Amino acid sequence: MNRAIRHVWMAAVAIFAVLLLALTSIMFFQQRSLAADPWNTRTLYEQFGRDRGPILAGGDEIAYSVPADGDYAYQREYRNAEAYAPLTGYFSPIYGSTGLENAMGEQLSGNSDSQFYDRVMSTLSGDQPSGASVEMTVDPELQELAYNLLAGKKGSIVAIEPDTGRILAMASSPSYDPNALSSHDSAGVIEAAQRLNSDEAQPMTNRAISGDLYAPGSTFKIIDTVAALESGDYDTDTEIPNPQNLELPGTSTTLPNYVGGNCTQRTEADLEFALNNSCNTPFAQIAMDLGQDKIRETAENFGYGQELDIPLSVTPSTFPSDLDDASLAMSAIGQYDVRSTPLQVAMTSAAIANDGVLMRPQLVQEVRSSDLSVIDSFQAEQMQRSTSTDVADTVTDLMVSSVDNGIANGAAVPGYSVAGKTGTAEIGSSGTNDSWFTGFAPADDPQVAIAVVYDDVAVGESSSAVSNGQQMFEAVLNG
Repeated sequence: MNRAIRHVWMAAVAIFAVLLLALTSIMFFQQRSLAADPWNTRTLYEQFGRDRGPILAGGDEIAYSVPADGDYAYQREYRNAEAYAPLTGYFSPIYGSTGLENAMGEQLSGNSDSQFYDRVMSTLSGDQPSGASVEMTVDPELQELAYNLLAGKKGSIVAIEPDTGRILAMASSPSYDPNALSSHDSAGVIEAAQRLNSDEAQPMTNRAISGDLYAPGSTFKIIDTVAALESGDYDTDTEIPNPQNLELPGTSTTLPNYVGGNCTQRTEADLEFALNNSCNTPFAQIAMDLGQDKIRETAENFGYGQELDIPLSVTPSTFPSDLDDASLAMSAIGQYDVRSTPLQVAMTSAAIANDGVLMRPQLVQEVRSSDLSVIDSFQAEQMQRSTSTDVADTVTDLMVSSVDNGIANGAAVPGYSVAGKTGTAEIGSSGTNDSWFTGFAPADDPQVAIAVVYDDVAVGESSSAVSNGQQMFEAVLNG
């Protein structure tokens, strides 16, 4: 009898211990993950019953909460929605959140660790807790210009302040209206999501930092030039073979120079002539001479292959591995399997503009609590040194020559020295290209570095990237 009682007692103690451990795990270790679970109905009611903080640009509210009828006390609304959608994302009772609504979700909802005191005071006073406001680094006029320049086309424009890393503009086209997804009309939200997700143009993809990425085309020749100068095997006087067609080793394929350009004028070219006219064969030869490890290392020094949060998650740009000479030659001109975000291309120009130092890009300027006290503020941070000051100065001079004397002349701004580089990446056998421009201005005191890319454009339309880059420069310099 005593043995049976003992067994029952031991079983009861074991069950109690298991329950206590489970409760402890749920309360202390799984609390955050359970609270973040999109299927947690209680969390949903709490989130949409709270006055979520606004997202601002230039002091104006771009995303904000308004009182709503029905199950949820507040609904998210967006102003100038399509221009900012790739940045703000959406906050939806059905589909959760994306963009800054997700990346800064704890601050906007008032649940971050730094807002603990505010939550305690709200509880003691009986007030409804409010979320913090998030101020973006973007310049509203520059952001609107970038979005308007992309109107009716697929592509992206990014502008960065070289010496701080502040993102001044980040536009992606086509875009979408996040109000259609934040609505409390469930049927309407589901219909909008299905329409957007089935759109072949992928309007909800932020092309500046994600998606399938782009072949950077001849903008990658900036990386080749840095690698060449760093190696010590090349300087600005070095003459490099410049055949109009380079036989790719081990293949029956030839790599041609830029069609319709001035590359035919010389059988040998120095770096200035090659960059001015975007000649392919000299840069392919440089890459094969230096080897893939040097080109890859140089690319990584500018940010390729690195994880990055701005705080939006950025898809790493890539330079391929295990290349034979033919693939390396194609990679050197930004083709083959080289893939880049427009942000990465802008970062490359920004590092050159900033004496070879790459600053960490950032999209958030400041976070303030509901009483306007500062919770967090932007601090410029060096990401890494990409190259020496001397090499950066030399590449700057070459990029200035590309605008003054080369095929990037459409980016010139009267009264200012502008540095730039064009790029064209062929898309399969479609006969269309991705058209690029990147650069910075003024070259002697850089205020902005930009990257412009247009998807799938006809060869004759490739100059639009350069001309629109010029308009971005002009807005900053003469604004």
